[in-house]
Amino acid sequence: MYAEFRPGRAAGAVEAPPSKSMGHRMLLCAGLSGGPCTVRGIASSQDMLATLDCLSALGVRWERTGDTVTLSGGDVFSTPKEVVDCRESGSTLRFFVPLLLLGREKAALTGHGRLMERPMEVYAGLCRERSLLFRQEGDRLWLRGPLQPGLFQLAGDVSSQFITGLLFALPLLEAGSVVSLRPPVASRPYIEMTRQAQALYGVTSAWTDENTLRIPGGQRYRPVDSVVEGDWSNAAFLEGFCLLSGDVQVTGLKTDSLQGDKIYKEYYKRLQQGCPTLDIDQCPDLGPVLMALAAAGQGATLTGTRRLRIKESDRGAAMAEELAKLGVACRVEKNTIFVPGGQLTAPARPLCGHNDHRVVMALSLLLSRTGGILEGAQAVRKSFPDFFERIRTLGIEVNTYEDR
Repeated sequence: MYAEFRPGRAAGAVEAPPSKSMGHRMLLCAGLSGGPCTVRGIASSQDMLATLDCLSALGVRWERTGDTVTLSGGDVFSTPKEVVDCRESGSTLRFFVPLLLLGREKAALTGHGRLMERPMEVYAGLCRERSLLFRQEGDRLWLRGPLQPGLFQLAGDVSSQFITGLLFALPLLEAGSVVSLRPPVASRPYIEMTRQAQALYGVTSAWTDENTLRIPGGQRYRPVDSVVEGDWSNAAFLEGFCLLSGDVQVTGLKTDSLQGDKIYKEYYKRLQQGCPTLDIDQCPDLGPVLMALAAAGQGATLTGTRRLRIKESDRGAAMAEELAKLGVACRVEKNTIFVPGGQLTAPARPLCGHNDHRVVMALSLLLSRTGGILEGAQAVRKSFPDFFERIRTLGIEVNTYEDR
């Protein structure tokens, strides 16, 4: 899909979409409870559909009415008969690995795009230590349990999705377990979001110190009705128009949210004040939008950027490639990205979305100023399917079409 922009200014109020991160977590907790229960605030994004499909593979029945999903049934200790398809959702893939390891029969996961290329060594190592099957063959990941309770030691600077995956499964075992993280612990806010969602559904864990989680066994998720809060990560793209001379108010966000990406408020102030150094180690999903806004402003240095390479695209390199088309020459290093400020120029050729929803939305901000064409715009369907409709309500002139 192509998106063609005319230069313009955004103004008005717009509601934040529901949180993708909390949506995944609440759907899983609800599905593991056996229901019946409802989760309200589930966007019709590809990532949410991936998690629902995987719950179906565990026997969970679900129905969708608008943004509300009703779930019931299922058996987490059963083995799916079919290959479990995670689409392009990294969260879904990593959350479901420990759950499938609860079973005693061989199961398989698959995915699309770059998903099956993303690092999984954390789980591979844990399975080797416990003599469990973990074998990747092309686009298939084969698993077999049963997972047993005990001590799980892993690096704290890996994706928090591995830790969350263990947190979902370990409480269901008969005895307690301990997850010990070697510091530093990255993306701690996402771990706390998992624990918050689980607590709502009656499953608890506790920090015994800042790097050690104790997870009691013998727990069961209880069915409750829940509502997904607004998404600070995607709200960052909407409020980003304010740094491009726009006047946008984003509603529907909890000020006391545990979402780490709410730090964008502070980072935007610093971008407006000068050429700051911004650490995104705890909020890597903000990388593309911060690069875009820095390029449109006075520049910035981003640190803690190493994990941008293992997202839907190599986000640092992808953004640098596209910003060059707009006249901005970035420097991407191993864990640092330098973005100079300067005058953006209208691109002489289409920008590319690199099959990455956050790259598409970040580039859309800049094209709303310069005008131009963005190819691969359909990537927004992964997390924010009505993104273009929402920015049109703010006065942004953008036409989308399948073929040029």
